[in-house]
Amino acid sequence: MPRTKLKLPHHFQFSTEMAIRVGDVNYAGHLSNDRVLALIHEARVRFLKQLGFTELDVGGVGSIMTEAVILYKSEAFQGDKVQIHVTPADFHKYGCDFYYKLVHVGSGREIARAKTGFLFYDYGKRKMAPVPLVFVERCSNN
Repeated sequence: MPRTKLKLPHHFQFSTEMAIRVGDVNYAGHLSNDRVLALIHEARVRFLKQLGFTELDVGGVGSIMTEAVILYKSEAFQGDKVQIHVTPADFHKYGCDFYYKLVHVGSGREIARAKTGFLFYDYGKRKMAPVPLVFVERCSNN
């Protein structure tokens, strides 16, 4: 199987730091693959919060993650600090993609990179909703 490639944007709009906790480490003693998804979820929630949104209220509609691609680059261990860079891109009628880059604080070594599909969703109507203009505006001003 050919290796999946994921080209990252040159600029990230948001960055947050997290420590790798004991629960983030697997039996091999390093960052567990499933925990990377949890870390990028937390980073996306923090990004939305600094824009004044939550995942259930982005300009009056909710959001839903539709897909995830994660590429693992190097190990991280309990106690390591990780800088997670986040940016939305590739906007379309109903959503966008979020890109992430996880970097070891101190060494600058890349730990992982990821992309998640993000749709806007009206949970009351149980259907997709157009991208809220206020979300695009705040992302553009950020």
